[in-house]
Amino acid sequence: MASGFSLKDQLFNRGKVRYLAGLFSAAETGFDAETFEAQVMAELPALELKQRITLIAQVLADHLPEPLPEAAPVLVRALPPPLDPDKTDDDFGDFIFAPLGEYVAARGLEAHRDLSLDLLEEITQRFSMEWAIRPFLNRWPAEVLERMNDWAGHSSYHVRRLVSEGTRPRLPWGEAVGLQLAEPLPLLDRLHGDGTRYVTRSVANHLNDVAKKDPDLVMDRLESWREAGQQDRKELDWMTSHALRGLVKAGHPRAMAMLGYDPDLALDAFVTVPEAVRIGEALELSCRLEGAAGAPVLVDYILHFQRPGGKASAKVFKLKQARIAGGTLELGKKHKLKGDATTFKLVPGPHRIELMVNGKVRAEAAFELLPEG
Repeated sequence: MASGFSLKDQLFNRGKVRYLAGLFSAAETGFDAETFEAQVMAELPALELKQRITLIAQVLADHLPEPLPEAAPVLVRALPPPLDPDKTDDDFGDFIFAPLGEYVAARGLEAHRDLSLDLLEEITQRFSMEWAIRPFLNRWPAEVLERMNDWAGHSSYHVRRLVSEGTRPRLPWGEAVGLQLAEPLPLLDRLHGDGTRYVTRSVANHLNDVAKKDPDLVMDRLESWREAGQQDRKELDWMTSHALRGLVKAGHPRAMAMLGYDPDLALDAFVTVPEAVRIGEALELSCRLEGAAGAPVLVDYILHFQRPGGKASAKVFKLKQARIAGGTLELGKKHKLKGDATTFKLVPGPHRIELMVNGKVRAEAAFELLPEG
């Protein structure tokens, strides 16, 4: 990421606020676009991203009729055309419409549930309402799940995706939902055969969340989908790999076997690294596997880093998906040990690397991490 880049300023700035104000001004003659912009911009620069969403929603509420049934027609008229229906992926929409969902939740959660859901169905075709739907799931779980059952067959893939994304157990930035892990699965049963990657990726991400708490629930569902034959086999293979990625990283035996990697594969493994490497340099690792010719292997390596206070923390890194051609496979990697990382500070001292093949640690080596020189 470039130095000085600000996501909050890219997504919410004067130009975006002016654009939103112009849409509402065109939809309602009494909407004062200049005052709206001035009120938002008086506070927006000092706020973080989610605070900016809340601010815009609050100022918008001051400029629209107070009862949601009176404001709803203005909001619908202000919406731009839906996102391109011919795309199939990577069309999240414009963040400037996120405050509309927060506005709807604030005004309609208790008194206007059905109207609010109608509005979120419209808005999500311009920007995903995956965060805004979650308060409604917590307040009206049965009713919202019933509406989502209708949305699962919607003509817009953005609405269909909302069904999966909005019910995810661990949605980033999203309010936690009180649903049991299995409750949304009948909806995913309908969505897993979707022809749009934007939807199937969400389904796989949803399952990856569930797998953190109940791995067998996820793998049982994936097996049932394979038996149902409602999804293209190649796409379902991709979904399975994406849904099980957390379990694979943890070396879960059943997940490995589902992806075609034998956790009990007989082989000899070796890994070598230099005795010492400095922070800021690259750790050069090389490994060698000897086993049955043609056997598929998923090779990862685990670095055990020293932490302040003497404890260690482990991080798993991908190395290679391959086959042991001719009975031998040799691999190498240069792992940069950045000294200026802001999220994980390296600490000099003894470190360890483990080679994991098909979910099991097969070899290890030690090295000393030296201070930057």
